[in-house]
Amino acid sequence: MGRQDNSSARKTASASGPRGQSGATRQPSAAVYRRRRLFVGTALLMAVALTFGGFAVAGAFSGTEQASSTDGATETAPAPAPSPSETAGSEPTPTPAPSCNQNLVTVSASTDKAAYGPEENPLLTLKVTNGGTMPCEVNIGTSQMEFLVTSGADRIFSSRDCQATSEDLVKTIAPGASETANFPWSRNRTLEGCSLIEAKPGAGGAYYIFTAKLGSRASPKAVFQLS
Repeated sequence: MGRQDNSSARKTASASGPRGQSGATRQPSAAVYRRRRLFVGTALLMAVALTFGGFAVAGAFSGTEQASSTDGATETAPAPAPSPSETAGSEPTPTPAPSCNQNLVTVSASTDKAAYGPEENPLLTLKVTNGGTMPCEVNIGTSQMEFLVTSGADRIFSSRDCQATSEDLVKTIAPGASETANFPWSRNRTLEGCSLIEAKPGAGGAYYIFTAKLGSRASPKAVFQLS
């Protein structure tokens, strides 16, 4: 009876000892908990830092690109000027009219009165007319025109003698239209080269002839009287 009790006691002790060690869960110590929390916290902080660091880097690059594109010191190539076809509302440049056929251009001369009193000065008028059927250009500048006054073979006055400047003035004249130029003559004499001359045209009812010239074209004579 005593042996049986001892053997059963040993069996009970051996059976309960190993199961108590392997079957029950061992609780970690406080130091282990602290180490785990420290590791997890560090990992989270690193993840947060990398995330915000990524945004910060992206923002820095974006800011640099904006700064470089808007920096006033940055040299940029000038934008090409738009061509006439690209400009909104632009109209094509009109084609200039051709020069007038001289055979179709007529030059005429006239005065504002047929006779002038002693204190009246004649107004000489040169008129250019386009006798063609199309608009054309005519140079009616002082480089081309001349107001000439004569009396028989006596050359009394020419607007070219004392002309200060000689300029071109090209105008487009419509078919059948005219351009005119007026010259107030002060009843003086002139010489080529604008040499000084004190002689005055005769009066007393003498007749004078005004001829208008434009380039190689000359007008018919316009006769007027000076008293």
